[in-house]
Amino acid sequence: MESFEQLFKQYTPMIHSIMRSLNIYKNKEEFFQVGLVGLWEASKRFDADKGSFTSYAYTYIRGLFLTEMRKSNKQSDHNIPAKEEFWEYIEDECSICPLEKEFLLCYCTISRLTENQTKWVLYHCLSGLSIMEISEREKVSLSAVKSWRAGAKEKLRKAVEECMFLQ
Repeated sequence: MESFEQLFKQYTPMIHSIMRSLNIYKNKEEFFQVGLVGLWEASKRFDADKGSFTSYAYTYIRGLFLTEMRKSNKQSDHNIPAKEEFWEYIEDECSICPLEKEFLLCYCTISRLTENQTKWVLYHCLSGLSIMEISEREKVSLSAVKSWRAGAKEKLRKAVEECMFLQ
């Protein structure tokens, strides 16, 4: 059998011809690489007693292209690109302040919040939990969480007013 470089030069037009006959217009470079792999595999598997190499290589490469097209179509059928409005609802991870918890804890300390009031601030602001979710997580009543919230809001409001007054 000839060297692969010679096969490459001789059969490159055939690979392009097969691609045209199958109307391959997307990912041409990838399909060309598949064709080259097919040519190499055909050269290794070829048995001269069974016919000419040209027809064997043509059939082998065409079969690889069809298999690859089937895989590609199956993948595109199962993976539908998202519509533009989908991306509007995705939260940008970079928009979250990396020191957000420390920032909130600083405000809680300055405002002299109790431990439970601080829990409410962190659960509510960082995790977006509702009163019911916080009460379930902390295993306390709804009214307890509501009182944490009321106390935290009042103390935070006073702290902000004092800061505004000092300026």
